[in-house]
Amino acid sequence: MSDLLVTGGAGFIGANFVRHWRAAHPEAAIVVLDALTYAGNAANLNDLDGVELVRGDIADEAMVASLLRDRALDTIVHFAAESHVDRSISGPDAFVQTNVVGTHALLTAARRVWLEGSGKPHRFHHISTDEVFGSLGPDEPAFHEATPYAPNSPYAASKAASDHLVRACHHTYGLQTSITNCSNNYGPYQFPEKLIPLFLVNALTGKALPIYGDGMNARDWLHVGDHCVAIELVLKNGQPGETYNVGGGVELPNLTVVGAICDAVDGAFRDDPALTERFPDAPAAKGGSSHDLRTFVTDRAGHDRRYAIDERKIARELGYAPQRGFEEGLAETIRWYLANEDWWRAIFDGSYRR
Repeated sequence: MSDLLVTGGAGFIGANFVRHWRAAHPEAAIVVLDALTYAGNAANLNDLDGVELVRGDIADEAMVASLLRDRALDTIVHFAAESHVDRSISGPDAFVQTNVVGTHALLTAARRVWLEGSGKPHRFHHISTDEVFGSLGPDEPAFHEATPYAPNSPYAASKAASDHLVRACHHTYGLQTSITNCSNNYGPYQFPEKLIPLFLVNALTGKALPIYGDGMNARDWLHVGDHCVAIELVLKNGQPGETYNVGGGVELPNLTVVGAICDAVDGAFRDDPALTERFPDAPAAKGGSSHDLRTFVTDRAGHDRRYAIDERKIARELGYAPQRGFEEGLAETIRWYLANEDWWRAIFDGSYRR
């Protein structure tokens, strides 16, 4: 199976996956369904041949069914989601609509076409998050696939609900599904509201680096390229009805990540004096340090303290192992943002929406 409907394929992880799949399977049909809300960017796919971008809502069940049927697609890779925790706190309704109602509509369309219609081999793969498991104490073991769900934010709760719907459709109706629960992704094309791209751009433009609480909230960091490899392994060899945890094998507190960003930006200015002309407001352009921009702010409501991923199942059963250490992955990411200034400038001035 290789002819895909990729929901949310103009977003961060989705666009990286589309690029990965196109390179690995040049003969495959790829249809991207994306509502192109604020985090969806058609420019993420501009240079790709043979990828059809359809602007639409995953909650439009009839449209999804038509795409699956008319394009003879046999696989859905479901990335589309509202995903920013801060936004879920201030406006949870959109998260319920997209993540819960939208996923239900996708599943219903898939059942109608694949189970009640063609009966052809198929796969519905759902991308989820480690946040559905809640928060870990400092000495608790990492999340594994049987860890009880305990979501603490509206975002995490909406993703937990969507996971349960996917699981139920497999066990009740026989839909061939799989789920991956991933840790914090970073890499190219990430919308600059998340920690790494936001703090990188702020360091380049001389803006504050707002650190929640004491900065010691810990996360497992996963390069998006490694995540795409894991998804392909699950699509090819993962068992229907199964869930696989995917991590980067690097658990770091936010304060350490921010320090690494600051060190990398300062080092980039030392290595390339031309950056001083491009980014004159950066502290490093004035002989200072990006560390001077760090500012501690009031902690986020309900902020989970620690996430950690036990990825032994996907390693044992499918042979997954992350290929990038955090230092290497961060350096690669920073090089991409420096080389693609027009991309992120268009986001900040709003022109990417046009």
